Amino acid sequence: MQEAHTKQHHLDVGVGDVGRYVLLPGDPGRSEIIAAYFDNPVLVAHKREYKTYTGTLLGEKVSVTSTGIGCPSTAIAVEELIAVGSDTFIRVGTSGGMQPHCHTGDVAILTSAIRDEGTTLHYMPAEFPAVADLDVVLALRAGAQRAGVPAHEGVSQSKDSFYGEVEPHRMPVDGRLLQRWKAWVDGGAICSEMEASTIFVLSSIYRKRAGGVMLIHGEDMGDPQLTDADRAAKLALFDVHRAIKTAIEALKVLIQQDRAHGRIS
Repeated sequence: MQEAHTKQHHLDVGVGDVGRYVLLPGDPGRSEIIAAYFDNPVLVAHKREYKTYTGTLLGEKVSVTSTGIGCPSTAIAVEELIAVGSDTFIRVGTSGGMQPHCHTGDVAILTSAIRDEGTTLHYMPAEFPAVADLDVVLALRAGAQRAGVPAHEGVSQSKDSFYGEVEPHRMPVDGRLLQRWKAWVDGGAICSEMEASTIFVLSSIYRKRAGGVMLIHGEDMGDPQLTDADRAAKLALFDVHRAIKTAIEALKVLIQQDRAHGRIS
């Protein structure tokens, strides 16, 4: 990790450029969308897949940094944000639903993640859990209620291969993929995404706070009984603003709690 007083190699940010509270989308294009919810947002840096804006909420400095897709680039983002002083992270993105009660347009509030990826094995043995911070989980629950978005709390699957999930039958290891998928579903996992486990593990070992809110693309979209109008209505609910609003309201809850407990000077 670089010295904090220099610009970080990948993110191109330094101390003072970002807030302690950071939202983490994957897509750089979503950084600008999220920043529009801040007061006085400013583009701080854009290098590679990492696009960072900083503004304020309730008078406190907050930021958004895109991580790119997957755990390796996400680990770099979290490492470098921690190096310049950030300590609270919320993953904001999209996911595939894994349970019949998780419908398109609902959000998943992640309590933990299955480490079905390779990046975190470079940090901790496989037996170490990837767990979200309880305060962040509860803030996201409150945020979803404030935003009026149906929410489900539970475990996500963090994977390395998008097409290994959505098109497993064309993979040479399809038997293994399908068997493991069945295990995750039978075990109660609610959604599948590609970054949360790394954010949670790194935050645990560096003693930071992290959580995640994922917009769900549910299995209900594949219901053969749906009419085209029904499918269009459901697809209209697959709006990333639903997850963003949940995260923004959660940040406000955390800021207010941190002030009340003297964690903000």
